[in-house]
Amino acid sequence: MHLGKRLYSLLMFLGVSVLGGLLVAGLGVPATSMLTSGGKDMMNGLADLPTDLDVQPEAERSRLLNADGSLLATFYDQNRVVVGLDKIAPIMVKAQIAIEDHRFREHGAIDLTGTLRALASTASGVTQGGSTITQQYVRLRLVQDALDANDKQAYDKATENTVARKIREMRYAIGLEQKLSKDEIIERYLNISYYGDGAYGVEAAAKHFFGVSASKLNLAQAAMLAGSVRNPLLTNPVKNPALAIERRNNVIDRMLEIGDITPEEAAAAKAEDFDQSKVTDNKMGCKSAEFPFICQYAEYFLLESDQSPLGSTYDERKDRLYNDGLTIKTTIKPSNQRKVQKAISNYIDARDQVIGVVTMIEPSTGRIVTMAQSRPKMGDNKAADGKKDQWKGETYYNYAVTKAEGGAEGFQGGSTFKMFVAAAALDQGMGAYGKYQAKQHMDFTGKIYRSCKGNFAATKWPVTGGYGGAIDMFTGVKKSVNTYFAQLEQGAGVCESVTMATKLGLKMGMPTKTYPSIMAYDSTPSFTLGAIEVSPLSLVSAYATVANRGVHCDPILLDSIKTKQGAELPVPDANCRRVLDKDVADSLNYIFQGPMNGGTATPAKLWGVQMAGKTGTVSKNKAIWTMGYTPEIAAGAVISYDSGQRFADYYSHRKNTYIRGAWLKHSGHGLQGASGSEAGGHLLKPALSAVIKDYDTSVKFKSPSQSVLRGERVSVPSCSGRSLSSCQKALEKAGFSWYVSKVDSDADKGTLVGLSPSGSAPKRSAISILVSNGPKKGSEAWCNAGRMDKSECAKYLPPPTCGEGEVLQPTPAPGVCVPVTTQPTEPTQPGGQGDGGKRGR
Repeated sequence: MHLGKRLYSLLMFLGVSVLGGLLVAGLGVPATSMLTSGGKDMMNGLADLPTDLDVQPEAERSRLLNADGSLLATFYDQNRVVVGLDKIAPIMVKAQIAIEDHRFREHGAIDLTGTLRALASTASGVTQGGSTITQQYVRLRLVQDALDANDKQAYDKATENTVARKIREMRYAIGLEQKLSKDEIIERYLNISYYGDGAYGVEAAAKHFFGVSASKLNLAQAAMLAGSVRNPLLTNPVKNPALAIERRNNVIDRMLEIGDITPEEAAAAKAEDFDQSKVTDNKMGCKSAEFPFICQYAEYFLLESDQSPLGSTYDERKDRLYNDGLTIKTTIKPSNQRKVQKAISNYIDARDQVIGVVTMIEPSTGRIVTMAQSRPKMGDNKAADGKKDQWKGETYYNYAVTKAEGGAEGFQGGSTFKMFVAAAALDQGMGAYGKYQAKQHMDFTGKIYRSCKGNFAATKWPVTGGYGGAIDMFTGVKKSVNTYFAQLEQGAGVCESVTMATKLGLKMGMPTKTYPSIMAYDSTPSFTLGAIEVSPLSLVSAYATVANRGVHCDPILLDSIKTKQGAELPVPDANCRRVLDKDVADSLNYIFQGPMNGGTATPAKLWGVQMAGKTGTVSKNKAIWTMGYTPEIAAGAVISYDSGQRFADYYSHRKNTYIRGAWLKHSGHGLQGASGSEAGGHLLKPALSAVIKDYDTSVKFKSPSQSVLRGERVSVPSCSGRSLSSCQKALEKAGFSWYVSKVDSDADKGTLVGLSPSGSAPKRSAISILVSNGPKKGSEAWCNAGRMDKSECAKYLPPPTCGEGEVLQPTPAPGVCVPVTTQPTEPTQPGGQGDGGKRGR
């Protein structure tokens, strides 16, 4: 009885509405409809909303492209590509109309017959079709608007199973058809509809399921898509091909029934099978990208960076990236990225217990050329936590960048940091010719260094790695002499060295509260030996600054961003600015060619190419580096132990050797911990040789500044008549360091006999204090010192030159000239006659 009353009220409502022009003008409410709850719902629905629906653009996926325009990844909340009706095959339009609302072009906003049936069904608590395509679009639009606004109340209202919802949709449909043509409405419907398996809109669905654009859909494909709209989960052809084909055939039958196709066309379409091989990956997000960590770095910038052009807050930036249909192009040329990746993978397998990274930057633009690593696949929790024999080398981390940018903790830089100390020294006028005594083992404990707060004494710091004599910067760099640079840093200052590194672009891999930046290491003398974990990208960027004659360009990965309307969004440039005097940079480029020409980096050199660079070996062989650069491109390669938990047991037994002597099971070779031959020869050289073909290798470094190389000359105080300790203090007061050299001299042993150099010397260089070791053994002074009698001493002296009429006396006093005398005649020996006196001769 109750159902009859509600149905009666609905029928009365429709009849009076038609008569009163409600469905045409949206005016008037019949009093009879208010007699039932259904009528009250309708009244409320009519009163609450206007007829004008605010039609927003559809959410559309954004695309991340490689430099050549190929697709790297997509970002979306809904995988959608909006296209115009002219880009949709007419057969698709026919199929959708045939199965959803075959009289779409004949009726107005509301099909009275279908609506009456749907309203009666809804009043009984059962949802039933009957809505026109215009009404369906209204419903989809209201749902989408609620989702976009994250408005749960609006979403519930748009999806509730009530008469009021139906009436609201009717009112909006009336208003919509007054604003839009039928073609505009069906175009919007085809772009907003969900077709299953993550595909929103007909274009994304056509590409996903069939590998074609919507304009190329045939009858069988169009019918399958049209049939999936009503229940996209159940009729998903990827997961339920039989049900999808059954539903497709229903659509074909309907099209045949209303005369849209011929029997022959219907039979041919039904004979087609669904080809699973043509289903394409949506490439949502970075995990499915060919270069996932390039993608991740781009996404980080777009969402996290204050320089992102997508908005002022994270939520605003994410909404634009995932819904605004942007086209974002990176600087990465995929052919180069693949070649570099191959060079790494040929030497280090993703499953091995070490990590290899190669990064390249254009010095003059800051554009990232490549950023590759030995673990190129992005993992997930399941992969990362699986058993070791099931692990395929996936990782979460982009090892080239900082922790905040999606990387790990970074790697200690080793002797690559010597560049920063050398730069600080030249920048302060210390020159390259000043010498330091670089013994193999030297203890710098207690030595005075300079921080940004003042002088301090180094705590326990023995340094190994010398040359055996006094050397200048050329030899110190070429041979990577640790004890030389420990002393150079004394002169240049730790503060000035870390400041230089910061200006050139060096960044910590994972800052902490104690060490929030590189500058926090201004009282750490071991800075010169690279005892800080940094990101490879920033280290390459710092070397690129020197290659670019002292102009630093921030590393950039994004080349352009366009909206779906074709407008350009501003992409932050590299902010190129001078941070180092060009003459100092030119001199560094000259000096650092040494390692590539007979020095430690020689195995990485590309023959015929002018290159500069530096190697680095971290204490206990935790990591090995080779940096190499030309004026056109800068590159860096590192091999390091994996500090994660997966290999913790392995490295717990290698605390003093780490990667030196490590056997790489999956790669089939061992490591010796040789920075030049392994990081340089096996990673950097093949990687750079593949990429450098894109650059002009005839471009040379500028000639060095001779005034920078000479440095400032400072007067050396005289130590004549001073004691050793007095001389040392005088040199220190003048800004020099010193070392004692024992020399042979006529002076007594322990006597201060001179300085080298004397007169003047390069600023803050080391002066050799010459201390007598006593006369040289065998010298005249040595003999005159009365250490033994003259006949004994003469054994060590060169023979004298005898005068005319004199000869050297062989005995008893050798080395003495004696007068020449007539030799005595030998007596005649007794014998017989006739022997001529020769007997016995």
